[in-house]
Amino acid sequence: MSAFDLTPPTATQTDALVAGLSAEERRVLLQHGTEAPFCGVFLDNKREGVYCCRLCALPLFRSSTKFDSGTGWPSFFAPFDPAHVREIRDSSHGMVRTEITCARCGSHLGHVFPDGPPPTYERHCLNSVSLSFTGNGEPWPNPLQRGGAEAGVAG
Repeated sequence: MSAFDLTPPTATQTDALVAGLSAEERRVLLQHGTEAPFCGVFLDNKREGVYCCRLCALPLFRSSTKFDSGTGWPSFFAPFDPAHVREIRDSSHGMVRTEITCARCGSHLGHVFPDGPPPTYERHCLNSVSLSFTGNGEPWPNPLQRGGAEAGVAG
């Protein structure tokens, strides 16, 4: 069980969070789009910390699980907590893939593929615009004003 509150945001909270998104963030997060490869701000990020959902700030992936997949998108071999990422069958664009979304707010993150490195052999391929970054030792972003783990620091 996650230490973070996975209760979805209220409609009012969601409206406030969406109001702060750019057009590209809305297209990817809310309309299940994909950003162009090799252009995302987090592709070459080498800082130690945690990648969080751009919309609701739920921690999604640790920098220690990030690897260079050569695909042009930030890739990770394991989520921060399996309960934080939801997997959905995606049969769009004439192929079958597994979409990953934020388990709290439902925002589109990217897709997961079975061709990653050990120990999981998974490649969680994410859109940079779906993410925010919190460095180790920094306070968690807390746009939903929740207590508990959200009141702590990343690390």
